[in-house]
Amino acid sequence: MSAAIARALAGRRTEAVVIGASAGGIQALLTIFPGLPARPAFPVVTVLHMPEHGDSRLAELFGQRLPLPVRQAEDKAALEDGVLYFAPPGYHLSIERERCFSLSQEEPVLFSRPAIDILMQSAADAYGARLAGILLTGASGDGAAGMAAIGQAGGLTAVQDPASADMGTMPATAIALRAPDLVLPLSGLRTLLTMLETP
Repeated sequence: MSAAIARALAGRRTEAVVIGASAGGIQALLTIFPGLPARPAFPVVTVLHMPEHGDSRLAELFGQRLPLPVRQAEDKAALEDGVLYFAPPGYHLSIERERCFSLSQEEPVLFSRPAIDILMQSAADAYGARLAGILLTGASGDGAAGMAAIGQAGGLTAVQDPASADMGTMPATAIALRAPDLVLPLSGLRTLLTMLETP
């Protein structure tokens, strides 16, 4: 598994990581995020489907378990290396070409706001081949178009093995739309995060 990851990473430089998850996503993230170094050389931005109303405690939950700073993304804030960000509930999260965040309340995409596709497509536009995208468990097709956009821009795409996911629809839909660079169980995705440091 590590050899396959090394081959996929050969010659690549990672300047940002975007991650999408839905049903079963909290446990999946708790499994893979310990692979992150205490101060990664890139920002990590995550969309996890959640109810639109009410406050999110994701930053607090993961901040208590990880050695790196964890924050909720804020409108117009610049992305910082070494920080894990979560999209706030009720807002689509985009990354501008200036590498700052943008929040909007446009219509839900595939019944979701925040939508994984919007984050990933905007990040692909901002980072191109220096982006890595990871798609995890979920019961919708959100994230498939976003992963395809990352692949088309030359970025690295890694999808959770649908057979290992709590809900395999999301990763299976992405695989069917455009073959990713890597299809891995959570243990492999955790290893991938340990190997993503900029050469």
